[in-house]
Parts: sequence; structure tokens; C-alpha cells
Amino acid sequence: MRIGQGFDVHRLVPGRRLVLGGVEIPYELGLLGHSDADVLLHAVMDALLGAIGAGDIGGYFPDHDPIYKDSDSALLLKQVLAMVKEKGFRIENIDVTVIAERPKLASHIPGMKGRIAELAGIEISQVNIKATTTEGLGFTGRGEGIAALAVVLLERIKE
Repeated sequence: MRIGQGFDVHRLVPGRRLVLGGVEIPYELGLLGHSDADVLLHAVMDALLGAIGAGDIGGYFPDHDPIYKDSDSALLLKQVLAMVKEKGFRIENIDVTVIAERPKLASHIPGMKGRIAELAGIEISQVNIKATTTEGLGFTGRGEGIAALAVVLLERIKE
């Protein structure tokens, strides 16, 4: 068994789509980043890479490389999942916490769980997503950005 943890933060700005967990969420602000800035999927990718001892997403998808400009994080996740499989592991479970004062995310969580399960080829019961606030404290509390924490458990595939 291998455990990995990931963390990501992006600033909220006007004129961008808000994509979390591979799902577009209606909101007047979106996350600023070189790709679609999906903090949830970025945290999951870092957790997966950490579990297989393969660094972080910046090493594979650098923000200065024009090929990744506005890229869909779901496609990047598929590449990371291929690395996990190549290293001989499968996902046992994924647990994510999204930290955002706004927008409220509870109604979007089932869709995000379903999208991640679909991308990873696992059961929806193997994906857990929680949303919380910081009670108005810090950059997330002021609505300036969104953060995500992810933990994954991998199991070696039996030959």
C-alpha cells in the first residue's frame, strides 16, 4: 500500500470558468492558472504522484510550457493515472477537502465524485469529497481563492 497527499491553491478572478473536480460550476469568478486551474484535480494528481514517488505536477506539466495553456485538467489526470498503473498500482480510495467560502459546493459534489470515478476507472464509493469554509478567515475566507487537499491510498496490483 502507498499513501500520497496533495495540495493546490488558485486565485479567483473574473473572466474565467470555474472548474472543480472536472465539473464546470456556474459562478461569476473562475480560477486563474495556466491550465483550467482545477485545484481539486491538481491536488489529486499531486497525491497520486506522491504515492508513487514521482514528484509533482509542476515537473510534468510546467506552467511555462505553452502546450498546457488552458488545458483540461481531466486530460492531465489521465496521464498521471497511466503513470500510476505503469508503476503497478491501483487506486483504493481518494479523499479530498475543498476549502472555499463561495460558491457553495454541496450540490456539485455528486457530479465531481462521479467525474473523478469515471476518469480513474473506480467505483464512486472510492471517491470522497468534502467542502468546507474558513469562517471568513484568510484568502479563502475573503473569497480570493480556492484551495484543495487530497489524500490517496494505492495498492500494488497483484500479478
